[in-house]
Amino acid sequence: MPHLFDPLTIRETTFLNRAWVSPMCMYSAEDGVIQEFHHAHLGAFITGGAGLVIVEATGVVPEGRISIGCPGLYTNEQAEAFTPIIKLAHSYGVKMGIQLAHAGRKGGTTRIGIGLSDHMIATPEEGGWETVAPSALAFEGYPVPRELTTGEIKQLVKDWADAASRAVKAGFDVLEIHAAHGYLLHEFYSPLSNHRTDEYGGSFENRTRFLREVTSAVRHEMPDSMPLFVRISASDWTEGGWTIEESVELAPILKELGADLIDTSSGGNVHNAKITVGPGYQVHFAHAIKGITGVSASTVGMITDPQQADEIISSGKADAVMMAREFLRNPRWPLMAAEVLGVKIEWPRQLTRGKKA
Repeated sequence: MPHLFDPLTIRETTFLNRAWVSPMCMYSAEDGVIQEFHHAHLGAFITGGAGLVIVEATGVVPEGRISIGCPGLYTNEQAEAFTPIIKLAHSYGVKMGIQLAHAGRKGGTTRIGIGLSDHMIATPEEGGWETVAPSALAFEGYPVPRELTTGEIKQLVKDWADAASRAVKAGFDVLEIHAAHGYLLHEFYSPLSNHRTDEYGGSFENRTRFLREVTSAVRHEMPDSMPLFVRISASDWTEGGWTIEESVELAPILKELGADLIDTSSGGNVHNAKITVGPGYQVHFAHAIKGITGVSASTVGMITDPQQADEIISSGKADAVMMAREFLRNPRWPLMAAEVLGVKIEWPRQLTRGKKA
């Protein structure tokens, strides 16, 4: 079986290792354009030895952003701003991905951070907007969204495709569709947030239709050599919600449509879900998808220790580990982990003075 620092090839893209940076919202873009902060933020991961760095949730339309400070990919200016970071990553052999997203009913917030705002939902004067969803059902603490029409859904499929085209032209190595954490695509496939009675609601087939259409449209804009990931919430952790059994059913369908890896997370669609949190608490979801269907899967959630991460890979529970908070604590976590595991890897030339003899 492979280990954490063994390479992984998906389609024609080879990742140096399986320790990957999960998308993390930074709420620091201006009009959807990334800023100097992002160069420092992402650059630290790039020079830290990660095999893949995925840019935070990036709106496919202005109203698809989580906050007024989130990046977008609905203009060429926004796409071109990523080019220097991608070039930096490639100079170190690191692959870059971007997460294409629509926040749905959980969008339109102010910039999140201590002291930035005394209210959560951005006003129109601050750049806020009316949110949309499969049904006019609010997430706790958010305003009631407007129910999307079928015509608007079809347009959003095109918007996802347009964003994918811009990402390909910008030079990204991987595209990821964000269909987790209670955002728009997850809102559609979960019966807790989708009460529609048309072709986009009701049955498993109908509730997953939007995600299937987006997956097909995004894949169409990508070269055959380029991997496509889909992040899902494998469970709503709530009675009557989306289940791991449905995720196992969905994974091979997405694979058939051109998705190469299921980035497996969970939760986020209801505020009071009873989630049992602990080290590696979501690994069993990825293991079920990978083990039952054979579809490649990554896992996330309280993965902090090198031996822990290596065991997840070597035992076949997942093909890669995605980490967020641990990378914030130590952007060069892979360099440290390799030493702990006794694996020899090439350090960036500029950092070799800090390497142990």
